[in-house]
Amino acid sequence: MSTSNAHAQWKGTIKEGKGTMKFTGFEGTYTFASRFENSGGTNPEELIGAAHAGCYSMYLSLLLTEEGLNPESIDTKASVTIDKDDSGPHITEIKLECKVKCQGLEDAKLQ
Repeated sequence: MSTSNAHAQWKGTIKEGKGTMKFTGFEGTYTFASRFENSGGTNPEELIGAAHAGCYSMYLSLLLTEEGLNPESIDTKASVTIDKDDSGPHITEIKLECKVKCQGLEDAKLQ
């Protein structure tokens, strides 16, 4: 197994501050507005969604390959919903939408 590393730093107050998230091949800034007000920029939940979609796509490729199929492409979109309550912000839902291009794959089998 391998170990992956990521780093996050936050500077300033919650509303006026900003943060940076870094890992191999990526560096992005985030703010209160990008996380809770749908403004431009990235946010931690978006990265969780990207990681979830990436893992799902790779695993589906494994399952299709084990069935003797040769997937050409697997395109997975993750929609991550965040909400706040008295305990703080939390992810309430992650929806994955997946489009698969794979000759010989029947839709019923994919479902």
